Amino acid sequence: MLSALALFAVLDANSKVLSGGYHVSQVLAFRYAILLILLAGARMARPRAGGGLASRRPWSQVLRAAFMVGSGAGFFLSLRELPLAEGYLVYFTAPFLLLALFRLLLKEPVPASAWGWCAVGFAGVLVALWPGLSAGGAWVAYGWGLFGSFCHAMVLVMNRSLRDEPGMARVIFWSAIPALPFLAPWAAVEWVTPSWGDALALSANGVLAGGATLCLASAFRHASAGRLAPLEFSALIFAVIADVTVWGVWPPALVWIGAAIVAFAGVMAQRRSTAH
Repeated sequence: MLSALALFAVLDANSKVLSGGYHVSQVLAFRYAILLILLAGARMARPRAGGGLASRRPWSQVLRAAFMVGSGAGFFLSLRELPLAEGYLVYFTAPFLLLALFRLLLKEPVPASAWGWCAVGFAGVLVALWPGLSAGGAWVAYGWGLFGSFCHAMVLVMNRSLRDEPGMARVIFWSAIPALPFLAPWAAVEWVTPSWGDALALSANGVLAGGATLCLASAFRHASAGRLAPLEFSALIFAVIADVTVWGVWPPALVWIGAAIVAFAGVMAQRRSTAH
């Protein structure tokens, strides 16, 4: 889970850099095309590398792919306008959504303490975002962030639901095959020919997304939402590092205060989930 969050942070920072010159459809189409190329190359070098491709639940796989596209698009459009750390604080609504969805859709028990600490973490998010919310200037970006967070939570629900269909190849194949035909026509209309450097950055998105997807799928085969959801809050560390090192942006004081509340709630929720 922590590896997935680190990879997603690098992916989001890379996508934020690309968002100034490329449409979301092109960035995502490039990502899924690279995933398929890597999978094809691995299986040419070693037949059946990563396991089988067939699925007993293809429509569930397609649904997961749709939510993955929604998550990628939501975060891309949100982070185009927001600093990475601020965008991630919007994303921290996802653990709360995740616990609710696991309880409602998968009927998995969630300790009351995990609910409570996620609520505290959500309060920390509101503290950090209050200046932007009160100014009213970033509502659209926040809205895209919330949409991406909901889709991300649904991806994790689908990962848990599909834990009986493991394997690297199956996860990558069923992520890319439904998404690419949907994105390709849109990307063709919005196409901007990238420089060699940007082509490498676009390709890197595919590698990063593939690694993060595999880590997430593996995590939710082995542990419940109550155990994993609080770890989502640790992504803030990676976001702040990216903001400082890439853009030279230090979060303002309220963001640090909110982040401290979020981090404390995440640690406490993790401790209580482990105890249960």
